[in-house]
Amino acid sequence: MAHLRSGRGRALALPVGLALVASLGFLPAGAASAAPADDAPAQVAADGPVLSYVVNVDGGRHAAVRRAVAEAGGTVVESYDAIGVIVAHSGNPRFAETIRGVRGVASAGATRTAPLTPLATTDVAEAAEPLTAQEARRAAAEAEDGQDPLEPLQWSLPAIKADKAHERSLGSSRVTVAVIDTGVDDTHPDLAPNFDRAASANCATGKADTSEGAWRPLPGESDHGTHVAGTIAAAKNGVGVTGVAPGVKVSGIKVSNPDGFFYTEAVVCAFMWAAGHGVEVTNNSYYVDPWLYNCKNDPDQGALVEALTRATRYAERKGAVNVAAAGNSRTDLAADEVTDTSSPNDSSAVERTLKPTECPDIPAMLPGLVTVSATGAKGLKSSYSNYGQGIVDIAAPGGDSTRYQAPEGPATSGLILSTTVNGGYNYKAGTSMASPHAAGVVALIKSKHPYASPGLVKALLYAQADATECTDPYDINGDGTVDAVCEGGTFRNGFYGRGTVDALDAVRW
Repeated sequence: MAHLRSGRGRALALPVGLALVASLGFLPAGAASAAPADDAPAQVAADGPVLSYVVNVDGGRHAAVRRAVAEAGGTVVESYDAIGVIVAHSGNPRFAETIRGVRGVASAGATRTAPLTPLATTDVAEAAEPLTAQEARRAAAEAEDGQDPLEPLQWSLPAIKADKAHERSLGSSRVTVAVIDTGVDDTHPDLAPNFDRAASANCATGKADTSEGAWRPLPGESDHGTHVAGTIAAAKNGVGVTGVAPGVKVSGIKVSNPDGFFYTEAVVCAFMWAAGHGVEVTNNSYYVDPWLYNCKNDPDQGALVEALTRATRYAERKGAVNVAAAGNSRTDLAADEVTDTSSPNDSSAVERTLKPTECPDIPAMLPGLVTVSATGAKGLKSSYSNYGQGIVDIAAPGGDSTRYQAPEGPATSGLILSTTVNGGYNYKAGTSMASPHAAGVVALIKSKHPYASPGLVKALLYAQADATECTDPYDINGDGTVDAVCEGGTFRNGFYGRGTVDALDAVRW
């Protein structure tokens, strides 16, 4: 998941010290303007806060439901008829209640608890560990023939045998991985050679914006998506770092608004855009705001789960393998009961006790997605990573505190080094960093087997993984207290799923 939020992980990346920081630049407020009140029929109240909604349609009654949206005081932003999802705005306090009673409406719900607001600007820096000039010089001096100058600092590549894989294949330029995230700075010299502009867009409002550079983070916004993109496909071009699949294409689909929130309408738009533009892999290093867990029996939250399930399934039917970060809350997602004190995170949070399988963390727990936990430089589950038997599908390097899992030299940091905005590089850690390692391996598999279905690609990913036994006891900080309990056997367990991704097997099987 991309979020790095306190226990949630907004962009699912963790900066120095591994405090869960929302690695999405929380900046300007809002991402869409309110619909004019005079668009609503006179008899319909429009004096409430203007909210965004998803309306899930059954029976192909899209036109009739769109008319009903207008009659209920709503304005259609976009209608995704292929999956029966309508994105609408309304200031009618009873809009959701009214539209749920319309024939052909399966469910409908507000995507947020805070009203839509006009764009604003503010400068909020995102915490990250910088790459020092001394480290860069030392790495360049130790780089071997064929290595990019910063590759010696990337302990995660040999951890999944990507360095050996690159001797056989860098991946195919016919494969595109879409980074659904905070935007990608395609001007970075390590990303520009592999960037797929045609498959890039800004979906923050729920409707794709393809204007030039719309997919990039604005000044002051988070570099999270740019970091993720570098892990997947930074070019092997004698500059900076190397991606897991440095020969494939990468696109940016921006879904975070200027405050750093990932709302349902934006994520639905992203999957539909990816599905319509031939994307073979999507990377999802975030969770969908404002609820860390979305309870299906809640009329609003249940509608969000349904809309996103429809969108992700559609993208897979169109050929995409969807990969998602498991999250950074140190939580057993298979537990009978967890407590959430952080939702909704766009207004006033309330304490809830719930069962994750009934109130899933999305998109990580949606059906069909490849859910990725994080490991550190010693190959152990990262201290912050979520886990869960039957929930986690696979593990990949996401980094951990160097104090807990220090890498072997010449690497010096236990975090993940990748690209940042303005041509730079920095370190982050999180399941946000693990997911793109897995997505890169998926891209290598798809490069090797261009006609393989998403189901077959996932089967190969799991079959090729290096089986990783439960860490028992798991005392990551060495204080004598067990920090988490791993359930399951060698070939599938709650910490590592089917095992750790293997890039070498991906290019030779």
